[in-house]
Amino acid sequence: MDVTSWTITERIDLGGVRPEGDLTIAEHATGVVLFAHRGGGSRQSPRRQAMARELNRRGFATLLADLLAPEEDTGAGGLEIGLLADRLVTMIDWVRLHPATAGLPLGLFGAGAGTAAALVAAVTRPDAVRAVVSRSGRPDLAGPALIEVEAPTLLIVGERDEAVLALNEEARNTMRVHAELRIIPGATRRFEEPGALDSVAEEAAEWFGSFLTPAMRRPAGRHPALQHLAVARRWD
Repeated sequence: MDVTSWTITERIDLGGVRPEGDLTIAEHATGVVLFAHRGGGSRQSPRRQAMARELNRRGFATLLADLLAPEEDTGAGGLEIGLLADRLVTMIDWVRLHPATAGLPLGLFGAGAGTAAALVAAVTRPDAVRAVVSRSGRPDLAGPALIEVEAPTLLIVGERDEAVLALNEEARNTMRVHAELRIIPGATRRFEEPGALDSVAEEAAEWFGSFLTPAMRRPAGRHPALQHLAVARRWD
C-alpha cells in the first residue's frame, strides 16, 4: 500500500557541525528510523534513499543526515566511532523533540562503521532506541558496548561478503540481547545483485515493524506538525 509522505530539509546542530538532514514524515507514521552513516554526502546514496523510501512506504518516518563533515571523514573506522556515536545521540535527542516525530518509537539503521555507532548510541539511550538494523555493518567496532545493547538487533549481510559475515556471526553470538543474522543469498557487500537490495529493505522493514509499535496510534489524519512545515518535496 502506498503511503503519502513529506520531506523537509533542516540543519541539525550536532555540536561543531550543522549538517543538513532530510526528515521524511509518512502520514500516520508509527515510528521513526534514523540512518547512521558517516559523511561524504552519503545521505544522498541511492542505496540509502531506496531503504528510506521503502520504510516510508511502510509508514515510518525517516531521517538521513551525514554525521561527519567532509574534512572529518578520514575513513579511519574505529577511530571515529566515539564521535559518530556522540553525534548520533544528539540526533536521537533532536528527533525526540521535533514536533513531527516526538513520541514516535525510534529505531536506528546503520551500515559499515555506522552500525557500531548505532549500537553505542543504543547503549547510551536505552530508553529511546527500540530496535537496530545493520546492513553490511561492523558491529565488532562497538567494542565493550556490544554486550550492553538492549535493543533487538538485526544483522543483514551478503552471503558472498565472507569477511563481514564472519564478524557479524561473532557479534550475534556475543550479544546478550535478542539478535538475529539474515544472510542475503548470492549478495556481496554492496548488494548490487538483482533483488538483493529489495531483500534488505524487506528484512529491515519487517524488523522495525515488529519492534516500533507505539502503545497508542495517533488519530487518523495528517499529523498537526505537518500543517506548518515547508515541504521540500512530496512522494505519493
